[in-house]
Amino acid sequence: MSDAALILIDFQEQWLDPKSDYFVGDIAKILEKVNRLIQFARKQGLKIIFTRHIEQDSKTDFAPNSKGVEIISLLHKDKKDTLITKYRINPFYQTKLEQELVGVTKVVVAGILTNLCVRSFVEAAYDRDFAITVIADCCVAFDQKTQDFTIQDLKNTREEIQFMDLEEYYAR
Repeated sequence: MSDAALILIDFQEQWLDPKSDYFVGDIAKILEKVNRLIQFARKQGLKIIFTRHIEQDSKTDFAPNSKGVEIISLLHKDKKDTLITKYRINPFYQTKLEQELVGVTKVVVAGILTNLCVRSFVEAAYDRDFAITVIADCCVAFDQKTQDFTIQDLKNTREEIQFMDLEEYYAR
């Protein structure tokens, strides 16, 4: 088994619903890249972990047992992949993520929202001494300004973290 894992943060149907307050727009090209990232990670033998966010008291957005909490159907999730359900922003908080990462020293990250759950994961993984690579063009924020600011802020405050686009990640 590899000492690396691909962590896919909150790629859920809720983000794709135009009627939702959480609609992030047309991210079809990003989802294509995420599928290429998943395929590449499988070939490299990385453990693949999806997280999903559920709002326990919600009747609408991210509601338990709703279509919105399902992993985006276009993604190439395999039944062998791990699924971590979380009820807070930080994917480590009161989940089994830490146990799933026993033996893993390197994490590759992509997800939605860059400035919230992705950032929370990156900060928590950093505090746990993981070597972190963020695939920036496989992450989504509500707008480019927020995306750029979040990535630049993380770069400025945690210089050990690698940020690269998918093509750069392939080439290393």
